[in-house]
Amino acid sequence: MAPAGDAHGAYTMDLATELNYYIRLHDLGRGYAAETGFRLSRNPDTVLAPDFAFVAKARLTEQPGPGFVALVPDLVLETRSPGDTSKGMADKLALWMGFGVRLALHLEPRTKRLTVHTPGSPPQVLTAADTLTGGDVLPGFTLPLSRLFA
Repeated sequence: MAPAGDAHGAYTMDLATELNYYIRLHDLGRGYAAETGFRLSRNPDTVLAPDFAFVAKARLTEQPGPGFVALVPDLVLETRSPGDTSKGMADKLALWMGFGVRLALHLEPRTKRLTVHTPGSPPQVLTAADTLTGGDVLPGFTLPLSRLFA
């Protein structure tokens, strides 16, 4: 995979920082940086690495160790890179949701949109005029997207 560009890195860092600050402030669990591998299944192995992930405290069973995280995250952030196709992003988000992710965020730096995926609901497309909420995954979290897409 090629390194991410300016917009990908900047928007991803800004959103991940907001999410992780809230997670740590409220002792909700653990945030994971980009490229952390999550083993979603074995035989065959399925390992994915989102741009940011969160696992709720109640689901953490041990301290960080070597190897991939053997849990499905509660939340993932996937940021579209210039080389990503719409179908490729849709497939990746569907895979995450199929394994049980409760909140998947699809960030589009070029169009300044954030699509929110939750189980059993159609995707919700947000713009700078909207506010992202954490739902039942990050209770009380709100972020006016005008701050992200300024």
